[in-house]
Amino acid sequence: MEIGRVGVWHPMVGQAPAAEGRRAAAEIERLGYGSIWVNEGYAGKEPFASAAVLLAATERVTVGTGIANLWARDAMAMAGGAVTLADAFPGRFLLGVGVSHGPLVARRGHDYGKPLTAMRGYLDAMDEAERMLPKSDCPRLLAALRPRMLELSRERADGAHTYFVPPEHTAQARGILGTDRLLIPEQAIVLESDPARARATARAHMATYLQLPNYVNNLRTLGFTDDDLADGGNDRVVDAIVAWGGTEAVVERVRAHLDAGADHVLLQPLSPQGPDLADAVAQLTRLAPELGL
Repeated sequence: MEIGRVGVWHPMVGQAPAAEGRRAAAEIERLGYGSIWVNEGYAGKEPFASAAVLLAATERVTVGTGIANLWARDAMAMAGGAVTLADAFPGRFLLGVGVSHGPLVARRGHDYGKPLTAMRGYLDAMDEAERMLPKSDCPRLLAALRPRMLELSRERADGAHTYFVPPEHTAQARGILGTDRLLIPEQAIVLESDPARARATARAHMATYLQLPNYVNNLRTLGFTDDDLADGGNDRVVDAIVAWGGTEAVVERVRAHLDAGADHVLLQPLSPQGPDLADAVAQLTRLAPELGL
């Protein structure tokens, strides 16, 4: 699977009206980005169906799930969905599986309990399901932040998909994964050179994530304090999570992740009024030549 060094993670590629998603995916492919990732939000569109729509609208780009929630489907359904897309679009589908977050899982009516234990059991069931399904070449990544989930990504998957992390985390993750596993972090960006405007856009994006214990606890392990994380995050944490400025600032952050051990970096362009697919594509268009795509 050839995905290059840079891809795109944006909620609206899969969640927007299908016609808009198709046009955006085709343009992202034309610009030279190597992958497009769809998410699974609460009360959002189904990620395997969204991935199929985007794969059918493109010719070469890889599509990944970032992530498919294990609480949303049983292991047989997860494995079957992955096999279906890998068979229909050989070498173009990447399965990202994750445990999501306690508050979101509770809204689905499940007990979050012990997420690592849940993931281990789920992978056992997926392996059993895959023995009954047609063979497929579909890499499996786990959404992982902390060491034990990263270790599981090394032992039971092809690597890890990380989110809401600075390059320092990428270096730590690579150390745990070793050299032979994929590491694909997401990187939020804002092409805005005015510090106040850029950070306002970044904080609006970060607000929800700073309410989720998985992300907050991970940032604490990286040395951020409660004071850093309070009231939407101070400038230190905002600048660590969101790369803002001109194109050179984004290129520098991508390079930092790659130098820290990432195989592929997913850009998530942020917009002042919230997720905006047209604005995201415009930012990606400006960046493409600077990234050497």
